[in-house]
Amino acid sequence: MSSREKRGKVWLAVSGLVISKEGHWLVVKKRYGGLKGQWSLPAGFVDEGETADEAVIREVMEETGIQCTIKGLIGLRTGVIKGEISDNLLLFQLEPLHESIIHQENELYEAKFMLPEELLREKDASILLHYIIRQTKVNPIPGTDELNPGDRFGYTAYKVFL
Repeated sequence: MSSREKRGKVWLAVSGLVISKEGHWLVVKKRYGGLKGQWSLPAGFVDEGETADEAVIREVMEETGIQCTIKGLIGLRTGVIKGEISDNLLLFQLEPLHESIIHQENELYEAKFMLPEELLREKDASILLHYIIRQTKVNPIPGTDELNPGDRFGYTAYKVFL
């Protein structure tokens, strides 16, 4: 079974905007998919048994070796592919705990920190990356895990970003 079949017709992915103390953004160049050869933010799919914020921390770590903490949720990119697949991506802002990149060579050509202004001049930067850079201000919405919806639902993790 291909990964596309495994995900069914509703996809939930995450992407991480990792910003260094100096204002550099962590970007990757994928070896596959629609963004092959383009600079984009680290991203991947949410796995069974994990929250979206756990998934973005895992994906950034797997792709780049950078450990991060969540600053908050930035937004949602949602679309429909070929009239049938609901493709949803939650975008989080992350803070790196270090800046030593060890990129995943099977998935990525390269990973590095770049200034947003440099990325705007890159012809190989994704359209979403350009759009995010052009926003005047990115305001991450912090999350909380302090709410308890009650035992009747059976949540083993419950987080709200509001």
